[in-house]
Amino acid sequence: MSVTTTTHLNFRGAAREALGFYASVFGGRAVVVTYKDTGNVGNEAEADWVTWGEVVGDNGFHVMAYDVPSQLSWSRGEKPFFVSVRGDDTGEISALWQKLAQGSTVDQPLGASQWAPLYGMLTDRFGVTWVLDVAAPDNG
Repeated sequence: MSVTTTTHLNFRGAAREALGFYASVFGGRAVVVTYKDTGNVGNEAEADWVTWGEVVGDNGFHVMAYDVPSQLSWSRGEKPFFVSVRGDDTGEISALWQKLAQGSTVDQPLGASQWAPLYGMLTDRFGVTWVLDVAAPDNG
């Protein structure tokens, strides 16, 4: 069992550009999934925005990013990042969630999602927003 942590950056319509920039600085390749790709378009003007993206470099650099949809509150510099904790064991992630959830505000309860066996988001008592999930199996 193991978990990894990754900084998850939040933008409003600039995630694709930011990921491209970070790839040019640190190396690696930007991978982007849009709201249209997932069939989760709340606003047609945002269909090509990034719902999930990342840059992973051969040097160990890793950052994730997405565009916060307009139906959610967002202000530049306010909640500019999440800390993503990803594991491959539902029991381990559930146990971490239970501990981290003490005194927190749950933004998205831990449960199955269309992209992961387990996914949840909370803001801890220190104001840090955490995303915990179990990596989905790679089906090629």
